[in-house]
Amino acid sequence: MDKNAHLKRVIVDFKKLTPEVLKLLVDKYPDGYDDRNIISFRNAQGERIEAVEVLTEDTKYLVKISAKLEYTMENYDEDDYEDFDDDDPTAVVEPNPDDMVDGDDED
Repeated sequence: MDKNAHLKRVIVDFKKLTPEVLKLLVDKYPDGYDDRNIISFRNAQGERIEAVEVLTEDTKYLVKISAKLEYTMENYDEDDYEDFDDDDPTAVVEPNPDDMVDGDDED
């Protein structure tokens, strides 16, 4: 039996990402996540979801993976969130798409 079966399971989209969950992600995956860390499942609508998992004492968070999530984790600075509550989803702002472009492609 799954030792985490008693945990509340919460699927988190980038728009609902809180400073607390972002910090958990960065702590668990300090060098980013890779294919081994990705969990795939189907939601209630039958859509395929890919997510990474982080746990608290009472909750299993499945955070949907995206380019925005990866960029935000790479550029995480705890000080950016000191004026917000840990559970405030408005604290984590969507990155500017221009900032997300990889500058290493220039020859």
